[in-house]
Amino acid sequence: MSCFSILQKLTVGLFVPHSKTMNVKKFFAPFLSIALAAVFVGCATQGVRNPSGVRVTQMNPDEQGFVAGTGVESQDLVAVTDKMARSVLNTPEILRAQGVPRVVLIPVQNETRFPINKDIFLTRIRTQLNSKSLGKVRFLAREHMAALERERDLKQAGAVTSNSDPNIVEFKGADFFLTGKLQGMTTRTSKGTSDYILYSFQLVDARTSDIIWEDSAEIKKQGLEDAVYR
Repeated sequence: MSCFSILQKLTVGLFVPHSKTMNVKKFFAPFLSIALAAVFVGCATQGVRNPSGVRVTQMNPDEQGFVAGTGVESQDLVAVTDKMARSVLNTPEILRAQGVPRVVLIPVQNETRFPINKDIFLTRIRTQLNSKSLGKVRFLAREHMAALERERDLKQAGAVTSNSDPNIVEFKGADFFLTGKLQGMTTRTSKGTSDYILYSFQLVDARTSDIIWEDSAEIKKQGLEDAVYR
């Protein structure tokens, strides 16, 4: 029985009079008040539960949960970015590079119907390569150029200290650009929704514009109901 049902029964017991039991009610009224207060405390600590009765479940990012749709989900992100990171490391221009290649990220294009955070794909590829490539490739933090240039200017002006000559330009240039594209096709009928998504990524030579590496992954899903993605 829920705490609200108990509250209802206790409330009726306290405040609905019956002539034959009035004396008994007066005798037990203090005890019913204490019980009512206890139930109030219990209900307050219990909180509001999910209407479905399902509590929050912690899952691995590469697992498909019971809240699922036909679009891009965490298990797709993990599978695709793991594949791309391994594939980049096997590229001859990376394996046999003279020195350490420098890579700059170019934002991913999202041409699917899903309004997802598209750049999370490049973020995970970068972190996978940084943590597992053993220094075979480096990424340049071009998104922080404004802060980097300001720090250089402060050092050149003598406003802050520097362990090297601040007048020597030491910002690295890019050897390669890493980018990608998400493209999709959707089919809807009275029987449900079907989504196909192509995940493609490229490594482009910054000097020649050659595409030195490219790989892709394809995922297709069908379901009876569509889902809302944010």
